[in-house]
Amino acid sequence: MTYWTTDELNKIGSAEELHIAGLKADGTLRKPVIIWVVRVGDELYVRSVNGRSSSWFRGVTDQYKGRIWAGGVEKDVTFIEETNDNINSKIDEAYLTKYKRYPQWVAPMVTPAVQAATIKLVPRT
Repeated sequence: MTYWTTDELNKIGSAEELHIAGLKADGTLRKPVIIWVVRVGDELYVRSVNGRSSSWFRGVTDQYKGRIWAGGVEKDVTFIEETNDNINSKIDEAYLTKYKRYPQWVAPMVTPAVQAATIKLVPRT
């Protein structure tokens, strides 16, 4: 398994936004979408505010591979759905802390429907 470097974690984890693009079946990337990203320990997570039905979420869960851009880092990644309740609670805290200046927009990010659309970003070589 490949791991994030400390520099990558710091840059991506502190970035306000992340661009994410899923890989299509033909090996090309979908159009990138801008979303929020949080860091929990040495892991990075994203969520779909529109839940599992959003087009970008369906796009990244089609092949479970793609690319991200954030904080000056561009990286090919594997997308892993996060279903652990304990980890999702920590991800909730990370969203509420990092994006607290946007209370009206961060509140939906910690609802059960959005928790069900949580993706762990894992670097890929």
